[in-house]
Amino acid sequence: MVTLISAGLARLPRVEGVARDGLAGLAGAGVGAGAQFLTVVLVTRGTDRHTAGAFFTATALCLTVAGVLRLDAGNGLVHALAGTSGHDRARSQVRAALAPVATLSVVVGAVLFVCLSDPAFRVLAVALPAVVCADVLVSATRGFGMLPTLLLDGLLQPIAQFALVALALSCGTRTVPVLVAAWALPYVPVLCLAALWLRGRLPRTPYTGESARELWRHTWPRSVAAAIQAVFQRLDVMVVAALAGPAEAAVYTAATRFKVVGQLVNRGLAQAAQPRLVEALATGDLGRARALYQSATTWLVALTWPLWLGYAVCAPWLLGLLGEGYAPGAAVALVLAVTMMLAGACGMVDVVLTAAGHTRSSLVNLLAAITVTTACGVCLTPVYGAAGAALAWAAGTLVKNLLPLWQIHRRLGLRPFGAHSLEALRPWRTR
Repeated sequence: MVTLISAGLARLPRVEGVARDGLAGLAGAGVGAGAQFLTVVLVTRGTDRHTAGAFFTATALCLTVAGVLRLDAGNGLVHALAGTSGHDRARSQVRAALAPVATLSVVVGAVLFVCLSDPAFRVLAVALPAVVCADVLVSATRGFGMLPTLLLDGLLQPIAQFALVALALSCGTRTVPVLVAAWALPYVPVLCLAALWLRGRLPRTPYTGESARELWRHTWPRSVAAAIQAVFQRLDVMVVAALAGPAEAAVYTAATRFKVVGQLVNRGLAQAAQPRLVEALATGDLGRARALYQSATTWLVALTWPLWLGYAVCAPWLLGLLGEGYAPGAAVALVLAVTMMLAGACGMVDVVLTAAGHTRSSLVNLLAAITVTTACGVCLTPVYGAAGAALAWAAGTLVKNLLPLWQIHRRLGLRPFGAHSLEALRPWRTR
C-alpha cells in the first residue's frame, strides 16, 4: 500500500514532492494513532470507569486550553515559510510567533495553578507552556521538511506517552495526577529537540517588526478560528463529563478514540500538502492545487473508509476488550464511523480554504459548527448520554466540512474528486 501511495502521488503533474512527505506524514500518523489508541486501552483496562473518565476529561481540557493559547502560530509559520522564496526572515518569524504564545501560556498556566485545587489540573497547569510551545516549534520545522514532525510529533511523543502511562500503571499507581503527569512529560523533550533542530538551521538574522506584522496579519483571524477548533475537537468529551458524569465520559471517549486514526491520516496528508497548496494558490496555479486536493482526498478515502466500515461492524467486540461497562458505546461507534466517512469524502477542505487566504470564512464556519454541536449536545446528552453527545458531534462535524466544501467550489472551482482522483489510484500507468 505504501508503494502504491508513493507511486500514485508521484505520477501527478507537479506534485512529485508530496509523495515523499506524504509517506512520512502517513507513517507518523499510523504510529501515533496506534500509540494513542493503546494508551486509551491501558487506561480503560487498568483503572475503573470513574478514574478513566477523569483522566480523559483532564487531558481533553488541557489540550483544549493549549489549542486556544497556540493562537494558530504554528500554521501561521508554515504559511509564512512556505510562501516565501527563502528563509532569510525565518528566525525573525519564529520569534514573532513564539514570544506571545510562550508568554500567554506561562501566565495562564500560573493563574490556573494558583486558582485550581484539583491536583491533576495543577499538574497540567505546570505542563501547559511545554504543551503549547512544543506544537509551535514542531510546526515551524515543517518549513524545512517533514522529518522532524515525523520523528517528534509522530513517533517520540505518542510512544513516550504510552510507555510512561504503562509504567505508571505497572507500578500500581492508578491516581489521576500521576497518570496525567506521565501523559504530559513527553512534551518537554519534544519542545527541547524541536528548539535545538531549529537553532541549527535558522539563519542568524536580526529580528524585524515587519516580519511580526506580516506573520500576524495573516494569522490573527485564524487564531480565533483555531481556538474555536480546539474547543470543537474536545467539547464533546467535556459536555459528557459535565452533563452525564465521568463514567459516561469514559465510555464515550473509549468509543470515539478510534477517530484519531482518521484524524491523524488526514493530518499526515495535510501536513505534506499544506506548504505546496499555499505556494500553488499564492501563484494562482489552480491546476496544481486541484491535483493536490483531489489526490489527497482519494487516498484519505481509500485508507480510512475500510477502517470505519470495519470499526462499525466490530465495535461491540472491540469495546468489550476495554473492560466491563464499555459495550454500550457501540451506538456511539456507529455514529462516529458514518460521520468520519462523510467527512473524509470532503477531504482537507479547511486546509484548502485557509491556504487560499479565506481565514475569516474558516472562522465563521467553525463558529457555526461549534454552535450546532453545543446546542445539540445540551439537548441530547442529558437524555441519551454518550449516544446523544455523539449525534451532537456528528451534526457539528458535518457543518464544519460541508460549509467549506461549498465555499472552495464556489470561489475556486475545486472539488474533492475528479480527473486527478483516477490518476492517484492508477500508479501502474505510465506517464
